[in-house]
Amino acid sequence: MSIKDSKAELSTVTYDKDKIEKKVGSIYEAIVIMGKRAEQVNAEIRAELHGKLDEFAVHNATLEEVFENREQIEISKHYEKLAKPTSIAIKEWLDDEIYFRKTDDKQ
Repeated sequence: MSIKDSKAELSTVTYDKDKIEKKVGSIYEAIVIMGKRAEQVNAEIRAELHGKLDEFAVHNATLEEVFENREQIEISKHYEKLAKPTSIAIKEWLDDEIYFRKTDDKQ
């Protein structure tokens, strides 16, 4: 599933703590896993956005031309409307779409 097609919440939602910690037994461990996934999602979105904005980049533009570039403004507005990376990570966690593994310290 694409990040853009995610059905993650766009606003603040209260989640059931028991559902979140059920897979690993610790709310803190679940938060760390979701946080790392949110960082990955954020990096993907940022790279995609910069790639699209670079298509319109003019390196010798005047200040007026920069503010008048409607394509860049529309692309930026589209990305602002997407769900936040944290919301996407929580949704993936609750839908069992995140792969994680524990490493044992006893080796």
